[in-house]
Amino acid sequence: MTFLNILLAIVVLILLLFGATLVHLYFGKARAKRAIQNTYIRHLSGVGTVDHLSILPLIDWYAGGDKFRTEPGVSYLIRADDSSILMDVGYNQGKEHPSPLLHNMRELDITPDGLDGIVLTHAHLDHLGGMREQKNREFSVSQGSVSLRSIQVYTPVPITPSKWNPEPHLSVVREPAELWKGIVSTGPLPRFLYLLGYTEEQSLIIRVANKGLVIIIGCGHPTIERIIGRARVLFDDPVYAVIGGLHYPVHGGRVYVGPLNVQRIVGADRPPWHPINEQDVFRGIDAIREVNPKIVALSPHDSSDWSLNQFREAFGERYRDIKVGEEIFI
Repeated sequence: MTFLNILLAIVVLILLLFGATLVHLYFGKARAKRAIQNTYIRHLSGVGTVDHLSILPLIDWYAGGDKFRTEPGVSYLIRADDSSILMDVGYNQGKEHPSPLLHNMRELDITPDGLDGIVLTHAHLDHLGGMREQKNREFSVSQGSVSLRSIQVYTPVPITPSKWNPEPHLSVVREPAELWKGIVSTGPLPRFLYLLGYTEEQSLIIRVANKGLVIIIGCGHPTIERIIGRARVLFDDPVYAVIGGLHYPVHGGRVYVGPLNVQRIVGADRPPWHPINEQDVFRGIDAIREVNPKIVALSPHDSSDWSLNQFREAFGERYRDIKVGEEIFI
C-alpha cells in the first residue's frame, strides 16, 4: 500500500468518525426534544419561603483575596435561614488533598460536617470534583477522607458518594420538588451537547419572603431561557435574582487545548463550526431583562471576561461579581 493510499484511508476514517458524531448529535437532540415534550410540569403550591438568604462562592475562577484558590469549577454555599446547603463541589483538577474547595472552606471557617445537605446540578467534572468522578458518576469533596455525615444529596441523575466521603444519602430528583423549606429544584432539564452528550441539569429556585425567586444555576446548559421559563411555570412570584453559570465562553474561555477554546464547542448543541457565540449571550441577557431581576451575577468559571462585561453593561448597578469568599446577600 502506497503512502497516498494510507493517507487517504486515514482521511476517510477521520471523516467517518466525524460524521458519526454529527449523527449522534442529531439523534441526541431529538431525544432531548422528546423528553421536554413528554414532561408535564405543574404549578407548585404550598412551597414555603425563607427570610434570610446568602450565596457564598467557595470555588470559581476569580477570588476576593490571595488566600483563596481558584479553578474552572463551581461550588457555592447557600445559607437559607438556619440551613447550609453546598451546591456542587468544584473541579480539583490536580487531584489534591486538601482540594481547592476544602482549602477555601478552611480559610472561611466552614467545616464539611456542618453542612445540612448537598445539591449536585449535573454530572460534569467541574461540578463533581474531577475527571475520575465524572467517569465513575461519583462526587468527591477532596481526594482524601472528609466527613460529611449522613446528609442528603440531591442529583438529577444517579451519582454515588466516592470512597473519600461515603456517608451521605443520595436521592435522584426527577421532577420539580421542594428539597428544603423554600428551596426548590427545577427538576432535570435535558440538553444534548456536542461531545458531552445527553446532559440533565437542575437549578435551584429559592423563595425569599417579601422579595421573590432567587434562581441559582450551576452551568446553565439547558439555557437561561428555559430555566427562567421553568421558574415562571412553577411560581407566580417575581424573579428577584439570577446567579450562577451560564456557559458563555465567547472571545476567550477558561479551558483550552492548545489554541482551541474547547468550552465554546462542548457547551453547544450545534456542530463545532457553530459554537457558542455573541448572539447566545445577547439572547440570554434579553431573557433575564424580561423578568427584570434586582440582582444578576454571572459565574466566570465558564464565561469569558467579554461575556462578563456584557452583563455588567446590561445590568449596571444590579450586577454583582462572583468571587470566591465574597458573599452575596439577598
